[in-house]
Amino acid sequence: MKRAHRLAFLATAIAVGISAGTIPQSAFGQHRHNERFRGDIRRFRERDWGVWRSGAWHHGVHDGRLGWWWVAGGLWYFYVAPVYPYPNPYVPYIPPATVVVPPGPDVSVPPAAQYWYYCDSARGYYPYVPSCAAGWRIVTPTPAGP
Repeated sequence: MKRAHRLAFLATAIAVGISAGTIPQSAFGQHRHNERFRGDIRRFRERDWGVWRSGAWHHGVHDGRLGWWWVAGGLWYFYVAPVYPYPNPYVPYIPPATVVVPPGPDVSVPPAAQYWYYCDSARGYYPYVPSCAAGWRIVTPTPAGP
């Protein structure tokens, strides 16, 4: 009984090996035959985008090959599993626009004028004299000499 199982397994392995070696070769040749070059990939959006998007998946045998087929524009594209086969067309890089903002007007505020407060009755300046009964007199400070 074991010998019968071994022979059956060996026969199956040989059949799978032979079919695995011949099917992809003939199917690849057929796949190449169905391809058509429709132009420059940079113009894909202009001409072929609608054709490619109008395609549909079919699972079955086509030209002797079992698998998933994307059929678009009458052409059959083989896939081992269903995918979303939109091509990635080349899109040239467009640098972002450079925005130059002109500088605004110079808005420099002069520093506020500084004053000292002098008390005539106490003969001193604030904060050295905390209060002045006669009232404070505003004095423009003189810069110190060199």
